[in-house]
Amino acid sequence: MSLIARHADSLQAPSPAALGGTVADGASEWQNSGVKPGRLRAKRWRGILWGLVYPYRGNRLLLTVPGCVVIAVAIAIGAAAYNTSNNILFIALSLLLACLIFSGILSWCNLRLLAWRLAVLAPVRAGQEHPAAIELRNNKSLLPSYGVWFEVVTQAEKKPVRLPLRVRLDPQSVTTLDWTLPPAQRGQLVVEIRSAASLFPFGFLKKIIGSQLRRELLVWPAPVAYQRFAATAWSQPGQAERSRRAGLSGDLLALRGYVQGDPQRQVHWKASARLGRLMVRQHAAETQAGYTVWVRTAQADWPRPEQFELMCSLAATLAEDFFRAGRLVAVAIDDEQPLPVRRRHDLDRFLDRLALLSPSAATHSSHGTMPASRRTNLLRLTPDGARGVAAYLDETKAATA
Repeated sequence: MSLIARHADSLQAPSPAALGGTVADGASEWQNSGVKPGRLRAKRWRGILWGLVYPYRGNRLLLTVPGCVVIAVAIAIGAAAYNTSNNILFIALSLLLACLIFSGILSWCNLRLLAWRLAVLAPVRAGQEHPAAIELRNNKSLLPSYGVWFEVVTQAEKKPVRLPLRVRLDPQSVTTLDWTLPPAQRGQLVVEIRSAASLFPFGFLKKIIGSQLRRELLVWPAPVAYQRFAATAWSQPGQAERSRRAGLSGDLLALRGYVQGDPQRQVHWKASARLGRLMVRQHAAETQAGYTVWVRTAQADWPRPEQFELMCSLAATLAEDFFRAGRLVAVAIDDEQPLPVRRRHDLDRFLDRLALLSPSAATHSSHGTMPASRRTNLLRLTPDGARGVAAYLDETKAATA
């Protein structure tokens, strides 16, 4: 299924007058291939002809090999026609020159009033193919577009990726050119549309329009398989976290209407008097013991770059596993204050930090400045031999990768 089919709301392309406005999350702004419609009407034919003779910056018209052959044949026919004064040769020369001029005009019309934008949905994980797309809209009123392709450049691939338009793009219609991003490692990934081009209609001329659309993406660490040790290491007594479901603990979760059978001691009398109906306190339930994931980046601890990368992947994997299980209390990096994790946004912030993490020159003690309240059920990541990474739960080895 295409990227736009999964996000139908982002497919509603704006009108030509709004092509520079704000777009949905995951997509860049629209870029128009040429002069805006209102400006084109104001210039009329003089502006059109001037645009053909002296195109704007980034707009190129190049000869192809068939085009060079046609020009060479035209020169030969022209020389023969001049020497022989043969009208048939002059007619043939006129036809060849007309084909070249007509090819240039149609290639200009083919790309005129096309608009495109780059859509890449976050998050992006290292080592996993990620869907991306170019959303293409034909803003012309009468003419369709054919045979357009885009060159996309990424840091993950050495050569530009060519994305061709294989179908006819009717006027006032939208389509997508899908491909996949293969980020090999975590960090910052730049995706850029270098140019849009077309050989339509005869292939004598190549019409190229430069593009400056680019997106900078954060690539999260790749998930990694790890091995857990004895279950006793994961069941140590520690701080209990409150879940967002109803229970009988002391933490107030919300107020709800009274239901027959609710104990009277749970009735919130002040709220009941204010609302004119009985309201009952709803408390949060206690879950299992929660954990704090602590990442240390001392360069002395991680002399090998591949081992540091493995540590980042293990930290991201453990944090996501604990979050899905409802047992992730907080995350911390070096001597920073622990960041409480209460919702998915908090976890995403931690993964964004891991994407840009690098070894630091500072040294850290075994517990650093971690608050004493967070040292229980503290999950520390340390080197395990020359290549591995171990996770210690308090002082017990709990997992390795």
